Amino acid sequence: MTKKKPPPKKIPPSKAIKSLQMDLFSHFVTNDKDSVSNTVELWESIPKYFFTPQQVEKLRTPTGHADPYEQPYNYQGLDCTVTIQPALIKQEDGGYKAFFPSVTEELIEEALKKILTDQNYSIHDPAKSETWVKFTLYMVQNELAKRGKSRNVSEIKQGIQIMNRCVLTLSKGKKELWGGAILQDLVTVDREEYIEDSSALHAARLPLFISHAINKLEYRQYNIDRHMSLKTQLSRWLYKRFVHRYKQASMIDTYHFMYSAVKKESRYLEGKAERNNRLKMIKALEELKGQGVLMSYEAEEVREGRKVIDVKYTVTAALDFRTEQKAANAAQKKRGVALVDKSK
Repeated sequence: MTKKKPPPKKIPPSKAIKSLQMDLFSHFVTNDKDSVSNTVELWESIPKYFFTPQQVEKLRTPTGHADPYEQPYNYQGLDCTVTIQPALIKQEDGGYKAFFPSVTEELIEEALKKILTDQNYSIHDPAKSETWVKFTLYMVQNELAKRGKSRNVSEIKQGIQIMNRCVLTLSKGKKELWGGAILQDLVTVDREEYIEDSSALHAARLPLFISHAINKLEYRQYNIDRHMSLKTQLSRWLYKRFVHRYKQASMIDTYHFMYSAVKKESRYLEGKAERNNRLKMIKALEELKGQGVLMSYEAEEVREGRKVIDVKYTVTAALDFRTEQKAANAAQKKRGVALVDKSK
């Protein structure tokens, strides 16, 4: 039996590609372009950054390796599973240790997607549905630092390697829908040192989900400064959920969701004690209230006898968030009009 050869490694196009879709992705309705970015709901619904150092250590074998981790989740009523094959990173002693993507990689992705909105560092080929982002480690470091999520160059370097070497496989039932790395085909553009040099310009191909969203205009403007200011992953996850689903945010139009839905769709309520999980939700909502996302919230317990079996949360948007959502709606409308006019 002959062994299949791996597909050839792709390289970014040598010349910029004129793309209306990329032009629209880089256009925002805002007075402060540096404070906003774009979010892709389908891609970000995949739970991939929930691992803690303690959890990863438990998953590792005595040799430092780890088996792939399967995580079921729900996306808009669909039961899915993501299988995460860890990245093997060479250590100083010459051995290899398994790493799963976690909070540092989550933040690096946000920094890279912000860099992507600068057309000097982005290449999008609408015909091939390929999107590349060009960056240096220092650029990523600066993006994180100015948003209060500082990481040193060594942490960023390792994070990039984890994002490139771990493999996600998305399945629905027994059918595999997609497989690939968070950052695919990582290459250096202008240096031989690869990722060793912090000032070397690199390029990475982003997942098909992001390329497809750019082509179809299926993304949403949001305040990256506000998002990155939030302290917990649950708070950031909830904020993105509100950005995508609470589009008509106003003092009159509230938004409600269930505790059980958050448990199914995310991995941030995994504590054994449900009482502690519900307390974690309240703390996250309080943080969102303090950071100008929510004006108020209500928690209505659903009981069977004395037992709490679910909680319904009803939230009302704060003025800052209402303003941001109106701008996001306007940006979405302008993109649609521009694409229609181009097709005429």
